[in-house]
Amino acid sequence: MAAKIDLGKLSLEELKSLQKNVEKEIKTFKSRARDAAMKDLQQVAKKHGLSVDEILGKKGKGRKAGSPAKYRNPADDRQTWSGRGRQPTWYKEALSSGKTPESLEI
Repeated sequence: MAAKIDLGKLSLEELKSLQKNVEKEIKTFKSRARDAAMKDLQQVAKKHGLSVDEILGKKGKGRKAGSPAKYRNPADDRQTWSGRGRQPTWYKEALSSGKTPESLEI
């Protein structure tokens, strides 16, 4: 065990330096522990013919599917909008020119 330090005799600067060093060592300790645990887990997984992800039940990160398009720009059919989020400029312009939202629906 480490030697006892009389914290009352330290200056504020020394206390802050000690705190910084302690926080750094805690992070290092946790990192070493995490690495050791991962190594053990990899050995267990290999022994059973599995991957770590299979043991942990992780799936590949897939991109969340966006909402399907609900409206289409009559002037350019490549421009669509799901009806969520900010209204596109073409949608606002179509409404201001007298079109109805129903007429822009796909």
